Parts: sequence; C-alpha cells; structure tokens
Amino acid sequence: MSELINNREHRHKVLKEIILELHQGKSVQEVKRKFNEIAKGMDPAELSLVEQGLMDEGLPVEEVQRLCDVHAEVFRDALEKNPELSADPGHPVEIFMSENQALMTLMDKEIKPILDKLQQATETVEQSVALQLTEKLNLLWDVDKHYRRKEDLIFPFLEKYEITGPPKVMWGVDDKIRNLLKEAKGLSANYQPLQKQQLISKMEETLAQIEEMIFKEEKIFLPMAMETLSEDEWYQALMDSDEIGYCLIEPKQSWKPYREDINKDVINGANGHSVGNVKFDTGVLSSEEIDLIFRHLPVDITFVDRNGIVKFFSAAKDRIFPRTRTVIGRKVENCHPPASAHVVEKIVEDFKSGKKDHEDFWIKMGEKYVYIRYHAVRDKVGNFAGVLEVTQDIKPIQAISGEKRIMD
Repeated sequence: MSELINNREHRHKVLKEIILELHQGKSVQEVKRKFNEIAKGMDPAELSLVEQGLMDEGLPVEEVQRLCDVHAEVFRDALEKNPELSADPGHPVEIFMSENQALMTLMDKEIKPILDKLQQATETVEQSVALQLTEKLNLLWDVDKHYRRKEDLIFPFLEKYEITGPPKVMWGVDDKIRNLLKEAKGLSANYQPLQKQQLISKMEETLAQIEEMIFKEEKIFLPMAMETLSEDEWYQALMDSDEIGYCLIEPKQSWKPYREDINKDVINGANGHSVGNVKFDTGVLSSEEIDLIFRHLPVDITFVDRNGIVKFFSAAKDRIFPRTRTVIGRKVENCHPPASAHVVEKIVEDFKSGKKDHEDFWIKMGEKYVYIRYHAVRDKVGNFAGVLEVTQDIKPIQAISGEKRIMD
C-alpha cells in the first residue's frame, strides 16, 4: 500500500512539473517523454486533481483554461488506454455518453458532409447549402442543454467535495464552444459568398472543440465524477434533468440507486420538485391529476417561457405535431426551420410589447384542418410570462350542425 501511495505522490509531483513547464512555454513533444515515464497506472482523475492543486496555489483559472487542450494532448495516449467508461442504462453518466454519441453522429454524418459540399459549391448554390447548414446548427445547439446539465447539476456536487478548479476550467471551455456556435450560426444564417472560407474555418474550429470536450468528459470528467458523487447525488441530478432537457436523444429508461433505503428527501424532491398537491386559485390537484388532465385535453399545448425556452408540452395520445423531450430546454427559434424563424421572433416581440395578445394560423394536413393559436401569457399585473401554443383539428367541429343536448 505504501508503494502505491508513493507512486501516486511521485506521479502528482511529475504531473505538476509537466503542467508548469507547458505554461512556461515548452512544447508537447518536449514534455511527452517525461510524462510517458510515469503514465502507467495513472487514474483519470489525477490530472484534474493536479490542476486543482495548482489553482489552489495561485495559478489563474484562465491560464489553466488557456492550455487545457494542450494538457489533454500530452496525456491523451495514456487516457485512451484506460478502460471504456460504462454506466447503467438511464444513469446520468449513461445519458451524457449517449448524447455525446448522438453529437458525434450529427457532426460526422450530417454536418461535415455539408461543409464539404459548401467547400466545392459554386456561388449560385452556396446560399442553399448554407441554409442546410443552419438547420443542422440549430440541432447542434442542443449541446447547450448537455453543458447546462453538467454545469448546473453535477458541478455543484463536485464543489461540495472541494473540487472547484476543474469545473471552472471546463465551464469556461463550454462557454467558448457556445460562442463559437453562435458565431457559426450567424455566418450561416446571414450567409455572404465572401464569408465562405470564414464560415468553414469557424465550423471546423467549433466541431474540433466539441469533439475535444467529448474526449475530456469521457476520459477525465465523468470518471472523476463517478468516483466522487454518491448514488443519492446522481439520483437527485437525474430528478432535476427533465427541467433542463436533453441533447438530441430521449432517455429510454429511468435509473434508480441500488439501495432500497434511498434518502426520502431526494425521492420526494428536496429541491422543490414536490410530489404532493398543487394549490391553484380555483382548486387543488395532485401532480398525477395535473398530468392526466394535460394528457386528456382535446388540444395540444406547448409552453415557452419569457426567455424563449421551451418548458412544457402536453403528451396527448394523438398529438398533431409530435414532440419528444429533447425539445425541452431548447430556444423556440431553433425548433422552427430558418425560413420561418423570423416569423416566430416577430410574434414573440409583439406579445412582449403588448401589441398583440394572440396570433392565429390554420393549415390543411391530409384529412385534418389544423387551427394553431399562439397566446401571450401574462401574470396578474400584466407582465409578459411566455407563449402558449394551442393546436387543434377543427374539421370535426366544422362538421357540427343542429343541436345535441346532454339529455339526448
């Protein structure tokens, strides 16, 4: 045991020297040999712990963030040799990994071919190719929900265990990726032929950063988190995940801790997710009754909050426009094709300003005649609180004639 402890202490000392040498300007190749000598048996969490120690000693978070890709590059060979991470179906870690797989599929199978097409496109077709790219970038923006669940639900638990440095570094890189994505979306949505190479370069950098983050999550961050968090803490993170939403996938099953005596506060929603009754101005309902009412409404509803985030949709058996839980947490403009996104934005602007209280549309869909109404939702003093979309097949209603009384 003492030999194991001594080996780990030696590795930490050498890792610290390597990271400091990188920050002093040495290249990856210059420090690689020193690292290879101590790589055997390295635990995935050790790199984060060493970075934490250096930040505790005064190395600025921004400096660690600036070179975190270089750190990962130095340690990549050793980390790739570690066993593949695994978790039970429905566990938050399994969900994170499934989302990463979906992100890789979207980038490799859909976005990169469009970039190749754009590279070879003539000026007459570049605009349409850029439009295809914009649609895929709206999907790729789902990565924001992946990062928010990591930042809002997992980082706080790590900080409880005094692991504060690595989350700060990773959060900074997440924000960098978000900014790159926003810039790429702006270039593609407002495409100009002279910006072709700028858009392609921006996209290549964005995709590379997302791929690098996937590597860091699965080889460093998630293994460290699994070693640190208790089952109850993972379960609490899972219970809070629906509120933020999921990235590109919908979890196929739920997970519960193996222990049968799970902390009741966690199960009952110690973070405000009450499973008791909800009191309204006009009555009291249980959470189950509320869910059943929404499932049996003769209309489909979707609610978007004041910040433009999709928060809820009713799960009726015969929805006109199918929804999956991946839409929860997504910006509403990203749920519409780019060609109609500006219409949605204008509706919301009119609602916020008080110019309108509703906007109506009606379309024919096969045998259905679909009536769609957007309602401005306002609080008791008139402040804008969001948008409610109500959709209904009105063809059966139009066919009604005469009278039918309850006693008939």
